Amino acid sequence: MERKRNAAWNHHPDLPIPVSPILSWPPRPLAWLKWLSTYWLALSSVTVELFLAWAVYQWFQPGWEEMQSLAPAWMVQIWLRNFLLLMLVAGGLHLWFITLKGQGKYLKFDGRDQAADNGHFTFRNQVHDNMFWSIASSLTCWTLYEIGYFWAAANGMVPQITLASNPVWFLAWLVIIPVWSSFHFYWAHRLLHWPPMYRLAHSLHHRNINIGPWAGISMHPVEAVLYFSTLLIHFIVPSHPVHFLFHCYVNGLNPCVSHSGFEKISVKNRNRFTAGDFFHQLHHRYFECNYGTAEMPWDVIFGSFHDGSEDATRITRERKKRMHAHGQDRAPAARDKVS
Repeated sequence: MERKRNAAWNHHPDLPIPVSPILSWPPRPLAWLKWLSTYWLALSSVTVELFLAWAVYQWFQPGWEEMQSLAPAWMVQIWLRNFLLLMLVAGGLHLWFITLKGQGKYLKFDGRDQAADNGHFTFRNQVHDNMFWSIASSLTCWTLYEIGYFWAAANGMVPQITLASNPVWFLAWLVIIPVWSSFHFYWAHRLLHWPPMYRLAHSLHHRNINIGPWAGISMHPVEAVLYFSTLLIHFIVPSHPVHFLFHCYVNGLNPCVSHSGFEKISVKNRNRFTAGDFFHQLHHRYFECNYGTAEMPWDVIFGSFHDGSEDATRITRERKKRMHAHGQDRAPAARDKVS
């Protein structure tokens, strides 16, 4: 396959970008297993989030008896531990990429800096805007879902399993969670691009065209409630608390990595860790494309996939003009232009 360059970007991966073969027809199970292995059999954001879920449950989890009542002490403890995790991930990435400029603009998708003194953002500052909405809105919403789950689990109101009681489902659930999260995200995201929902809530997240780590879960409370509703599946499907925490971190921490704006973390001229997601970076630049993720490529099926090429940009802009002509566009037509 021919690899092309797109001059609109400071950096991008080889084009066209790939997507998971999970929805391929005829089915390609070996290809999908190979895709899964790239982040399950390597140091990746997914494996780090699973380790965090296990460590938090082992060492920083309130007791079950304590969680049988909605007491402020353990509820605040949950919020604080999520706050510290968010500061560690989003704050750490921001420190390396933006504050210290640890690798300059090497592997940075969009060559521009984060916006400052810009009235488009709360506090006229993109980073401060993103931090405020990430912490006050999304972190709090995520914590409320977490409190609800652990209170319900402590009172025997949700189905639970252990590794010993059901080892096959326990392990399979770990693989399914990122796939389910991606499936839920696509449909919730399409709803958020419905004009009334976009104007009410999602436009706040889309202030960020040139994204950074703190943009990941910078959301209006309405969007945060919908986005984290993916966690409700654990109130129905038998799970272990580690599954639930892993799901929380896939949705709460992984966006900080995928929105980092850099393809990889590079230290001493060596690429150490996969970071930004160019698939979603394209959505923030061009809006009406790549509503889902590369893991569940519904965009390919529904004709909204942008593969990073200049031809795909032209097609996306033409589709956006048609939407604008029919009063369906969510943002001013010029918003996707690079300044």
